[in-house]
Amino acid sequence: MSDTGGRFASGSECDVLVTRNIPVEMRDGVRLATDVFHPTRDGQPRAGRLPALLIRTPYNKDEVEAALGYNRWFAQRGYVCVIQDCRGCYQSAGDVNFLFPEAHDGYDTLQWIDAQPWSNGRVGSWGTSWMGWTQTAMAALGPKNLVAMIPNMSGADAHECTVRQGGAMELRFLAWAFWHSASNTQQQLKRDAWVDPALNLGATGFHEWLERMPIRRGQTQLALVPAYEKWAFEIFTHSDRDAYWEHPSVCPREHWDNFSDAATLLVGGWYDSYTRATFDNFLGLTERGRQVKLLVGPWTHGAVKPELSFAGDVEFGHAAALDSFRQLHLDWFERHLRTDNPGERLEQDDGDRPPVRIFVMGGGSGQRTVSGRLMHGGRWRDESEWPLARTRFTPYYLHSDGSLETELPSTTESATTYRFDPSNPVPSIGGCVSSLTELGPLPAGVASSTHAPRDSRMQEIMAAGGFDQTERAGVFGCRAPYLPLGSRPDVLVFQTPPLTDDLEVTGPIEVTLWVCSSAPDTDFTAKLIDVYPPSACYPRGYALNLTDSIQRLRYRNGRKRAELLPAGEVDQIVITLFPTSNLFARGHRVRLDISSSNFPRFDVNPNTGEDLGLDRRRAVADNTVFHDAQRSSHVVLPLIPAEPDTP
Repeated sequence: MSDTGGRFASGSECDVLVTRNIPVEMRDGVRLATDVFHPTRDGQPRAGRLPALLIRTPYNKDEVEAALGYNRWFAQRGYVCVIQDCRGCYQSAGDVNFLFPEAHDGYDTLQWIDAQPWSNGRVGSWGTSWMGWTQTAMAALGPKNLVAMIPNMSGADAHECTVRQGGAMELRFLAWAFWHSASNTQQQLKRDAWVDPALNLGATGFHEWLERMPIRRGQTQLALVPAYEKWAFEIFTHSDRDAYWEHPSVCPREHWDNFSDAATLLVGGWYDSYTRATFDNFLGLTERGRQVKLLVGPWTHGAVKPELSFAGDVEFGHAAALDSFRQLHLDWFERHLRTDNPGERLEQDDGDRPPVRIFVMGGGSGQRTVSGRLMHGGRWRDESEWPLARTRFTPYYLHSDGSLETELPSTTESATTYRFDPSNPVPSIGGCVSSLTELGPLPAGVASSTHAPRDSRMQEIMAAGGFDQTERAGVFGCRAPYLPLGSRPDVLVFQTPPLTDDLEVTGPIEVTLWVCSSAPDTDFTAKLIDVYPPSACYPRGYALNLTDSIQRLRYRNGRKRAELLPAGEVDQIVITLFPTSNLFARGHRVRLDISSSNFPRFDVNPNTGEDLGLDRRRAVADNTVFHDAQRSSHVVLPLIPAEPDTP
């Protein structure tokens, strides 16, 4: 290894010395358990000041490192690596309070790093999901030593999407409270001997609590862990967007102006629960002149998912998977942490590389692979901006015969009414979801969660990714005879004729509906689908979900204040779907499904207008969608012109 900047000769590696459970003190006196991985020479920490890499996790720092090994691997390459249990988690003190402590705790940890004799004042951060939120939370406070970061699949505005969406609750975070509290081995949390067994030995599963929503304070196992119960009910019942949701830990959007000028690589997936947020962060930071690049593949949510080529039941081909996600991290950190003049290095190494790299799904054979998945295919493409400058935003209108056309409806009065029963919601089959899971039983003979790693027990309640939109055994809410979702009376299907040419849809997507309801409040959902024609592999065709979303009627005029709609009164709503990129192949159809539930992805509206999360009644609603010349409900698709054939 050379003596400049900690760089090592190609092919060589450092030894590593690990100092465990350093009690790093926060501004309020709470101490967070922190491990430091030091590059060594001759058995001693390497002399001099080095760049540092930081990851903060609620998932047990020991398990995270055992599963990924990134810290040791980075340290072998000349970085001092710091990993910390978040407040209230595992070996750290304090109480869990959803994401809210992460801004100040992260900032204080960066200050602690700055004060260490081994730090050269340049820190890079990394991590997925909650560990992505920890990065943007501390970045929102403007730390000067945060020089580079890689938030993988992380949030921008928790109230707009990822925790709540369109006014509805993403139930995955209630599930998170249940399984995380059971697996969290912090001694303070479980100082009473009966708490851990009560949460892990025969406790009611979250999939069972889903049958009795909304949950009630004091009635679930969360009552045994009051810190979890407190924040779970806060996010479930605090539905108006106010100062609570503007905190830097849960809403980096409100604090983009304060972000440090860290070179930022945003990573996302088309079937990730943070897809929209990933693009929002890219746009917000780009508009503010930050160094930011974007990488989005056809992946579901997770730290290892970028190295997979499939999402749910759909295969995209070998090219869809990254060869090494940690090498991608190392390349970013080498570029931005190994010099005192990152602007020059960025210009030299990265100046000609477009800021956006996306995977355009579709164009595959449509056959069934040896693993039993649909070969949907796709390819990578670099772009200079988002949305793409060449986009043709094109409205496709809903028609009374179920067609989806670029022509406006000609009828003066046309609408479809369906009955929405909140006791019989439309089941979620795939989509952009994560953490909607629960813990399985402890292994035989094991009496404590301390001796059973969380990931070895995780069981999906709802699977993420692409699936044929037909009910099947094993999917929550599906029941025999397992029919297509489009055959339900409360699902409206609008689709184009078979396409005569390939059609690429890449970009943000909005659905505008003119609606009314017999209820004072209800929901409307939208789902974009790529419909495969029948084939030898799929004789009934294949309805592939691409993206979806929801809008709660009481928040049709904005998220800050609920406004019930008088029964029978017509109004306009906009449903913002997650962005996507898909090539609808010739012979396929573009389909839009409209309904009023998507469960358990979102909580179900009781249709009564009661306070959300506190309702005790349910009412059947007659919901109407208009599709005539004056009330022309439609979806705006971002069409990308076909690339000219190259000679």
